[in-house]
Amino acid sequence: MGASLKTYKSKRNFAITPEPAEGGEEGGEARAFVIQKHWASRLHYDFRLELDGVMVSWAVPKGPSYDTHDKRMAVHVEDHPISYNDFEGTIPPKQYGAGKVIIWDRGVWTPLGDPRKALAEGNLKFELAGHKMHGRWALVRMKGKGEKQEPWLLIKEKDDYARPAAEFSVVDEMPDSVKALPSPGKDQGRQARGAAHAVPAPKAALSEAPAAGLPETLSPQLATLVDGPPSSPEDWLFEIKFDGYRLLTRIDGKDIRLITRNGNDWTHRMPQLHAAIAKMKLPDGWYDGEIVVHDENGRPDFGLLQNAFDENNPADIVYFVFDIPFHDGHDLRHTPLEQRRAILQALLDKKPSDTVRLSAALDAGPQEMIAAACSMGLEGIIGKRRDSIYTARRSGSWIKLKCGQRQEFVIGGYTDPQGSRSGFGSLLLGTYDKDGRLHYAGNVGSGFNAGTLQDIKAKMDKLAADKNPFAPSREIDKKAHWLKPTLVAEVSFGEWTHSGSIRHAVFKGLRKDKKADAIVREVPAHLKGETDMQTASTVQGKLPASLKVTNPDRVIDKESGATKITLVRYYALVGALILPHLKGRPVSLVRAPAGVGGELFFQKHAETNKLPGVKQLDPALDPDHPPMLEISSEQGLLSAAQWNVVELHTQNANASSYEKPNRMVFDLDPGKGVSWTQMQEAAQLMHAFLDQLGLPAFLKTSGGKGLHVVVPVKPGYGWDDVKDFSQAIVAHMAEHLPERFVLKSGPRNRVGKIFIDYLRNGRGATTVAAWSARSRPGLGISVPLAWDELDGLHGADQWTVANVHTRLDVGNAPWDDYAKSAKGLAAAMRAMGFKPGKA
Repeated sequence: MGASLKTYKSKRNFAITPEPAEGGEEGGEARAFVIQKHWASRLHYDFRLELDGVMVSWAVPKGPSYDTHDKRMAVHVEDHPISYNDFEGTIPPKQYGAGKVIIWDRGVWTPLGDPRKALAEGNLKFELAGHKMHGRWALVRMKGKGEKQEPWLLIKEKDDYARPAAEFSVVDEMPDSVKALPSPGKDQGRQARGAAHAVPAPKAALSEAPAAGLPETLSPQLATLVDGPPSSPEDWLFEIKFDGYRLLTRIDGKDIRLITRNGNDWTHRMPQLHAAIAKMKLPDGWYDGEIVVHDENGRPDFGLLQNAFDENNPADIVYFVFDIPFHDGHDLRHTPLEQRRAILQALLDKKPSDTVRLSAALDAGPQEMIAAACSMGLEGIIGKRRDSIYTARRSGSWIKLKCGQRQEFVIGGYTDPQGSRSGFGSLLLGTYDKDGRLHYAGNVGSGFNAGTLQDIKAKMDKLAADKNPFAPSREIDKKAHWLKPTLVAEVSFGEWTHSGSIRHAVFKGLRKDKKADAIVREVPAHLKGETDMQTASTVQGKLPASLKVTNPDRVIDKESGATKITLVRYYALVGALILPHLKGRPVSLVRAPAGVGGELFFQKHAETNKLPGVKQLDPALDPDHPPMLEISSEQGLLSAAQWNVVELHTQNANASSYEKPNRMVFDLDPGKGVSWTQMQEAAQLMHAFLDQLGLPAFLKTSGGKGLHVVVPVKPGYGWDDVKDFSQAIVAHMAEHLPERFVLKSGPRNRVGKIFIDYLRNGRGATTVAAWSARSRPGLGISVPLAWDELDGLHGADQWTVANVHTRLDVGNAPWDDYAKSAKGLAAAMRAMGFKPGKA
């Protein structure tokens, strides 16, 4: 394993290739590692460790795995110069290793023992602290069989970072370059996630901070909810957004006080935490953090935290500390955040505790981090500018990115329980406006158990009031019981309606640390100065290890920058939502091998031997053609996405009763000059007429320009009768509202009007499935809606692959009654004078 670069130089023509010939600064004790993703003749990952002035290198075809059972082949290749660590680009054709190279990960490695001896013996163990690679790893040499290059194995050691391959694939879930991010350890003077060595406290920062006595009180800095991550993530630190209570600790000798964000002294309520802090003997100062209680899976659980204050039901509180505005006679509030964290880390590393821990900085791009947080069921992430000061107010230098909609509400009343339920039916919620008026924001009736129903009812009995505390509203239940607006509830929900109420609400717990009069509606802000900020678009589904995605980084949509792997991950994310719309129905696939704007291939038939999970239906259903297809599993969905399928369209009948459709679809397709307001009105008119006929109607966006009104029916009539009846409905609409609707689809007929496409109801015709992406710029999505959401809708492509995370909590809930709402068509046909078979 020599340090010579002779072999490296002999293979390259540096007059042609952009690769460096030599050079690079050695890291001393902070040895660098880098992993470069390399699309040569075959995709592989180049794994390099700095040692004796060069980068000792291995080629890992499948890339690393966090599963300790995976033994990844790692072929020893020639040493590379240290300067190669910064190389990202394309090696020209006909040159050695021709192809694209990105810096997939980098950081600091620490050998566990003598690295030279270990390499000679073929068993090198080490720790990694990078953006993606953490913890202990091993490189083990295999017995060779005459290969020109030594075969080794890269293996994850058992530690806190190890994860099963079925649960997590680092190469699939974190595919992108980290070149724009500062290098952990070396560039930032710290180790990723605290995995290796503590960062020493910067003495210069302490000496420059002004001397100050310890103030008696301190108001915490608060984060601002924003609509997307900053465009310059290298200027920010990111942490987990904990599902707990904010807590400040004031230490003055033996006087230790635990203070809530509102200034309440809770020391007496947490004796175990107080004892743990006292045992650490931390210097005087103010310490800022969050208290949580973890569930059995290690995730913060807000309900368990509330129970932790019950003397009869204690739980282990963990205090995650993330800031130190005052320390040992110094005022650090104007010291940059990164230096304050370094001081704090040094203190906690010297005095480790299972109860008091540092809130780790997450070393990845914000898009990857928000995706990981959401997939693990966490609330989101917090971002803080590295150079920010500590200010006792809400500031744009601290931001929060949430996985879903969730906030606090004031409880202003409740309804009576129904059936066997005890206590109350639902809580009436509100938020204050700037003038101090409490506005009704809907109700929450789910998320309670018998214990919380009883506990909350007892609290509300003490707050009974005769007067309605809410500003006038027609939506409030007239039989409600009113309360003094004192209690604060934390609630997750799907959406705000246009009238200002929340939908699909779930109770999370009472907030005892927040004042009722401070509760306002949270509206995501746009970061000032962030002109190119995107929404948190990377909530991504987990991919099975068995799925091999070819050309994952090929851009398929120039408008959004989405790649093929983005689309595959999207379908993994919404698999549980889209499959109910696909199961049992013949499906047609719209393939876009050249991406959005390229040639599309609409396929009703395909050989399925290379599409696991996609199955062929009974040939007898369509005897004159090859068998139709069905996708009824996530495996089939992902196989189709890997095969460049963007859109999935389904027919109006199930394969089990194919000759009798079980739905009608009316596609509202706008002509030139039709406004979105006209589209909304058209959908309502369609809904009203179907309601007049006694037919149920469900709404969804098309993901393109139009809206789909879907009518579930009991199978009883054949294809021709259903299609002819749908045509009669459209003809009636066009006859009575000719200024709005047309029956003929030609573009000249549709100027300023809407064509209601009834042709979707013919035998073999299809409609894009709910949750399918569309092969249009932006990759819009067809999304199920409730009718009361229509007025607040901004367009048919309001939800896209990029922002789908904002709709996941709602999911298919607007269509919960779809199946049981199905009706036969006979009565509606009679109402219109329609006779089957005689249209």
